[in-house]
Amino acid sequence: MSDIAVKGWCPGVWQPMQSGDGLVVRIRPRQGRIDAEQAAGIAGLAERYCNGLIELTNRANLQIRGLREDNHSSLIDGLARLRLLDPDPDTEARRNVLIAPFWDAGDEVITIAGELERALVNGPSGLPAKFGFAVDCGNERVLSGASADVRIERDIDGQFIVRADGAELGRAVSRNEAVTAALGLAEWFVSGAKAGRGRMATHLTAGEKLPEILCGHARPGPKRDTPDPGLTPHGPLFGVAFGQLTSAALNWLANNAKALRMTPWRMILAEGMNAMPACEGVITRADDSLLRIVACSGAPRCHEAHADTRALAAALAPHLAAGARLHVSGCTKGCAQSDPASITLVATDKGFDLIRGGSTQDTPVLRGLSADGILANPSILSGGR
Repeated sequence: MSDIAVKGWCPGVWQPMQSGDGLVVRIRPRQGRIDAEQAAGIAGLAERYCNGLIELTNRANLQIRGLREDNHSSLIDGLARLRLLDPDPDTEARRNVLIAPFWDAGDEVITIAGELERALVNGPSGLPAKFGFAVDCGNERVLSGASADVRIERDIDGQFIVRADGAELGRAVSRNEAVTAALGLAEWFVSGAKAGRGRMATHLTAGEKLPEILCGHARPGPKRDTPDPGLTPHGPLFGVAFGQLTSAALNWLANNAKALRMTPWRMILAEGMNAMPACEGVITRADDSLLRIVACSGAPRCHEAHADTRALAAALAPHLAAGARLHVSGCTKGCAQSDPASITLVATDKGFDLIRGGSTQDTPVLRGLSADGILANPSILSGGR
């Protein structure tokens, strides 16, 4: 395999990232959707060339884990046949568009998203790897908590706005101006970002001011809480524990749904199904405690991790107090979640540190806990001894 980038924060198909269990390949479904044939094809490729594990990311992408270098070209060929391959790494990297999943065929969410993806093929160049767009222009905003730098939304009167992440207000635009205005914000960011790094909200917080032509005074419309698993008018919404599916579970979804829509909540919306049958590896109940736990890949899948995070997280799920949220991180970087959680466990070379009401960067109340010790006394999570 030649000219392959094996380091970096945002792996792609053309440029995988090295991890503890092999290469990680990220697939960015066009308009956030894969049809049944593509889903079955991804499951087959994951089984044939990788370790059979598929992850849902918080950017509504799919990751295949455990790829060997000598299988990379075969995987590329397979994804090309499934119409899931961009022509080159730069095009792939720019096409970072998050789409609200509750759309109907032909409505403005999906048509704007398609327009934006096509426009991104030719620029702007120089965007940081994590820079992204959100198309969230339904009646309610559902992506307000998801990662994006430029947002296409509606205001409180239902009119289109384009808003820089971190700005309270957005600029009112017509339907035909929305994509152009979004690209204008991206181009402004590139012209001012230092060394092609950073995020829009950080840029603005640091004191950068939007030019008058990109500013607005329109207040974003109402936002909706993150949905739970259950039936929706568009099909059932299935949860996925820790965002990790087996190839068998993805194949089951492919055999039962017309298409799958990805979400940033580690859930999949299955088009064409009118029930929620049980399947090993997917979550159907809104009260499942696994939905309130976030865990990164952990050891041995990640070189930076000090412990197997997901085994501990799954074992602690039955002991999690009602309403509490648990984050288990393999190191202090907190890749799986940057926001505070009720309880955060951070693996270190001396054991787990426990943080209450904070993130991996906050001061622990307890240090050096062993996984066995936590499991023997899970009440420690809620303050017990």
